[in-house]
Amino acid sequence: MSTFDGSVSRRRVLGWAAGAAGVAAGAVVAGAPAAHATTAPAAAVAAGAAAASSVREVLGSGRKNAVALTIDDGPHPTWTPKVLDLLAASGVRATFSLVGEQAQAYPKLVRRIARAGHGLCNHSMTHPQPFGARSTAAIRGEIRDAQSAISDAAGTEPELFRAPGGNWTAAVLDSAEEYGLTPVGWSVDPRDWAQPGAPAIKDTLLTASAGDILLCHDGGGNRAQTVTALKAVLPQLRAEGLRFVAL
Repeated sequence: MSTFDGSVSRRRVLGWAAGAAGVAAGAVVAGAPAAHATTAPAAAVAAGAAAASSVREVLGSGRKNAVALTIDDGPHPTWTPKVLDLLAASGVRATFSLVGEQAQAYPKLVRRIARAGHGLCNHSMTHPQPFGARSTAAIRGEIRDAQSAISDAAGTEPELFRAPGGNWTAAVLDSAEEYGLTPVGWSVDPRDWAQPGAPAIKDTLLTASAGDILLCHDGGGNRAQTVTALKAVLPQLRAEGLRFVAL
C-alpha cells in the first residue's frame, strides 16, 4: 500500500485508535528496554497517544490465542539467516523491525524476509538514541529515509513503525502518523540485547500469553543467546496453544 495514496488500512486505524489509553507526560515511556528507558519531556505524548502493545491493537479482534514475535535491529548477515532458518523450521511468522541502513547494506536479506511472509516494520534509518530528543525534522527524516530504504529492498512498504529504544514522544507519534505508519511497542521484553543468557531470555519469553507482542533482536550484537532461547520457546508456546502471527 502506498503511504501517499490517500487510503488508510484497518491496521493503521486500529493502531492509531489504540493510542487513546495514553501515557502521562513526564513518565517513563512504556516499552523501552531498561538500559534505554527514557523519561518523556513535558511535551511528550501530549495527545495521550501511545504505541500499540498487543496483537489486538494492531490487527483487531478475532485472532484467538495469537501472539506476535518481533525481531529488531537487523538485518544482520550472521544472525538474521539463523533466525529465518529457525522460523521456517518452526512454521512461525514474525515481524522484523528493520533499520534502514542495514536494509541498504543487506537488501537480499530484506527480500528473503518479505518472501517468507514475515511482517516488515520501519525501525528508523540509523537507530539513534534517545530518538525522541531529536528535532521533529530529524525524526521525520529518520522515518522517511528508512521507509525508502526498506521499500527499495523489499518491494513493499512497511505499515508499522517502532521507535528506537521504545522512545515515544508526541513528535515521534505524529511523524509516524504523517507517514501512515502504525506505532508498535511490545509487552514481553526479555532484554536479550543485554545478553543475560539464553535461560533468562527463554524464561521471560515463556511468560507470554494470548495477545502479547514479544521483543527479540537479530541485530546490534551477538545474538547466539536469542537464537538458542527461541529454539526452545517457539515449540513450547505453540504446544500451549498459542499461534504466532505477523503484524
